[in-house]
Amino acid sequence: MTTAVNTRRKKGGPGRQRNAWLLHLVLLAFSVLFLFPLVWLVSTSLKRSDQAMQMPPVWIPHPLEWHNYKDAFMYHHDVLGYIPFLQYGENTVILAVLTVAGAVCSNALVAYAFARLRWKGRDAIFALTLATMMVPFPVTMVPIYALYKNLGWVGTFRPLWVGFWFGGAFNIFLLRQFFRTIPLELSEAAKIDGCSEFEIFRMVILPLAKPALSVVALFTFLGTWNDFLGPLIYLVNPKTFTLGLGLQAYQNQHGGTPWNLVMAATTIVVAPVIVLFFFAQKQFIQGIAVTGLKG
Repeated sequence: MTTAVNTRRKKGGPGRQRNAWLLHLVLLAFSVLFLFPLVWLVSTSLKRSDQAMQMPPVWIPHPLEWHNYKDAFMYHHDVLGYIPFLQYGENTVILAVLTVAGAVCSNALVAYAFARLRWKGRDAIFALTLATMMVPFPVTMVPIYALYKNLGWVGTFRPLWVGFWFGGAFNIFLLRQFFRTIPLELSEAAKIDGCSEFEIFRMVILPLAKPALSVVALFTFLGTWNDFLGPLIYLVNPKTFTLGLGLQAYQNQHGGTPWNLVMAATTIVVAPVIVLFFFAQKQFIQGIAVTGLKG
């Protein structure tokens, strides 16, 4: 019997290896394709201004203009004057912290109510919550702006982070799917020990939900870090601008956009996102897998 099993393995071995090699070659080809814009970004950030738009393209700049990264933080716009990128970075970090904290706290509470508590109308309200995902942002943009204007919040950071403390349909769905995978026996054991519902949520559910919470935090951080439309609508004072608006400030009205400095500034902006993903990729992939979003 052992001989027959080994024979079948030998017969299927080469074919499986060829399929594995073919799959890896396809994935490698797609990886190169997706890395192309990033390579071009970094390459252009190290070029002289006359090489940035040169045809045919210069892939390996010579000499390497490392001072572009320093100049990117000291660039002067004809209209706006000095562009305080450090200030914009600080504003973006503040918004990211507030939005991530709001998204994690509010969505976890709402998702727990939908997943573990029994109350009248739960399924209908959950369906209504999911239905809000089908409403495009341009439909609600004007009413929301009018609401924040009447509250006197336009020109402040509040419109950009307060809404995250009231939950979001996608994150609620993601966390609900994860909470439903946690055995009910754990909650029942905690109730026998005298824990309240909130104590069960805080001491039993949340520690087990770290992968899913990490996904919510990462998605929210990326959305806030890369957001351009929100700050464009609500922020008025240049001192409150975010990095997205700061990059837009490089677009010179007279057609003299310094593309090498734009690429250097963009590289600095996207670098924290790439570093964050590499450090959090294990939790990110695990959270995607256990919540069922991979299918």
